[in-house]
Amino acid sequence: MKKFFEEFKKFAFKGNALDMAVAVVIGASFSAIVNSLVNDIISPIIGLLVRTDFTDLSVNLFGVNIAYGSFIMQVINFLIVAFVLFAVIKSINKVTSLGKKEKPKEPTTKKCTYCLSEISIEATRCPHCTSELPKMMPKSEAEKEKEE
Repeated sequence: MKKFFEEFKKFAFKGNALDMAVAVVIGASFSAIVNSLVNDIISPIIGLLVRTDFTDLSVNLFGVNIAYGSFIMQVINFLIVAFVLFAVIKSINKVTSLGKKEKPKEPTTKKCTYCLSEISIEATRCPHCTSELPKMMPKSEAEKEKEE
């Protein structure tokens, strides 16, 4: 049982678990802000345009009340949250990619020294002019490190 609690302690106080807990709390707070935005600002503005309160829009079918106005407001809530999350994730990805350098790709072709046609880097004879090409020596590890 002691080992179980030690494992739980490692998990609970690991960076990822704490980050997730903070994200859940911030997400719940953000949800309240978005709900207020939709219910207190966007819904009344839309209500002015269509001259009705969206939350009151419903249809009664066979004694069952279907509140489609409330559904429309929830869809608007979702779209706002999805847009904000998209913007946040896109900006985080952009910031994290700023510090990374892309390694240049190894060349796959070379030019024939005689006819200047582009050929495979592994070719020993040009397929265009049939000239025999000098062999390319593979780079040593020291030369590769020197370039970087």
